[in-house]
Amino acid sequence: MTASQVHLMIAGLFGALGVGLWAYATHAGQPSGAIAAQMLLIHAGALVALTAARRADLLPGRAAVFLISVLAFGVILFSGDLAMRALAGQRLFPMASPLGGVLMMAGWLGLAVLPLLRRGA
Repeated sequence: MTASQVHLMIAGLFGALGVGLWAYATHAGQPSGAIAAQMLLIHAGALVALTAARRADLLPGRAAVFLISVLAFGVILFSGDLAMRALAGQRLFPMASPLGGVLMMAGWLGLAVLPLLRRGA
């Protein structure tokens, strides 16, 4: 399985989980679940777009795969922690949300700089 296929599978899971979690959070009045759902849905589309950009050679290969993976892992930690709070009343582990947030920011900042690293940019 290629990195692109893995990223697209993760995007599909983010989308499905985001829709389901948002429905639950709305009916159960769980604001943290709604925030987790929003992050999942926003980043589902972003993963698809970033994967397409990498495949179209708009982003350099290995670095883009790494940064897309960092972004996805950040979403998993951030949204997973908020979802656990909403669904089970407990955290994934201490500092999971802040760590996920930092990873998401690092992924986005890395992707912002990545096109500048191409030759001829």
